[in-house]
Formats: sequence, structure tokens, C-alpha cells
Amino acid sequence: MTDVTILPTDDTLRLIEALVFASAEVVPMKDISALLPEGIHADVVVKVLKARYAGRGVEVVEVAGGVAFRTALDLAPRLRKLIAKPRRLTPVAMETLSIIAYHQPVTRAEIEHIRGASLSQQTLDQLLELELITPKGRRDTPGRPTIWGTTAGFLSYFGIKALDELPRRDDLLIDRG
Repeated sequence: MTDVTILPTDDTLRLIEALVFASAEVVPMKDISALLPEGIHADVVVKVLKARYAGRGVEVVEVAGGVAFRTALDLAPRLRKLIAKPRRLTPVAMETLSIIAYHQPVTRAEIEHIRGASLSQQTLDQLLELELITPKGRRDTPGRPTIWGTTAGFLSYFGIKALDELPRRDDLLIDRG
């Protein structure tokens, strides 16, 4: 028996389009699935919507395990003149975030060890405020330090679906040979 793909109706596409448009956050695939009639798969709906918006001023993108509207990449630089730029991360915050992304779950002491320098609370506060990191529990060691990990906001901020889309650490090393 073959698996038949059932295409969504225009009404179903409009419903999911409205959901994604109305949401200030990335819409998880499970939320899309919850609104679909039986037999229609969220990935098929997203594929149709992506095709419908391809080449337009806004596009449907899969990011952080869900779907969102984003400005077309080729138009974004021209819009920066009128739209406020998102808050940029300091070099220390970016370095800290990179360490957390690649070594999570990781404690502050481990971050400091990898960086070779102390880490200010202000840096962690900035990453927390931007919802790029979150506490993931406590390490079962003396002092029970907080362990940190990235969030879905991290994935969204960098426009990736999952952590496995990050470049491999080996690819980031400079070959001096």
C-alpha cells in the first residue's frame, strides 16, 4: 500500500498562514498539526506555503523547530534604513553564547575555563534578557552550580532549525598548515 500525500485546501492554507502571521514567536510544528484536518501533514502545508511565498517580500521559513514569516534576505539590508536594528551582542556575549551552544549544558566556571577569563554577570544577564540562554538545571557537584543551555530563541536569532545546523567546531578552526 502506498502512502498518499493529501494536499491542503485553500481554507487550510489560509488558516495556517493566519496563525503564522499572527504569532510574534516561531510557531511550533505541533501547533500547526493541531489545527489541521486528519490526513494533512504539517510539513506538506509548510512546503506549500514556502512555495507560495518564495520570491515575495516576506517568506515562510523553518526555524527553531517551527515556522515564521521573515523578510526576504535580499530586501533586509535596504530596510535597515527605516527599521531599528536588533540589539547587537558584545564580542564577550557572542563568545560566551558560542561556548554555551557548543558545550551545553555548561556551568559558568566551565565557560570561564574555556574562555580563559572571568565572566561578568552582566554578560549572562544580557543573554538571558534576549532569551538566548536559559538555566537547564544544576550540576551535581559541590555548590550545585547552574548549568546553561541555549533556547529556541537562540535558534530563531540565528535563523537555524536545530543545533545540528551549527558549523562543526573543526570547520571553524583556521588551518595554518
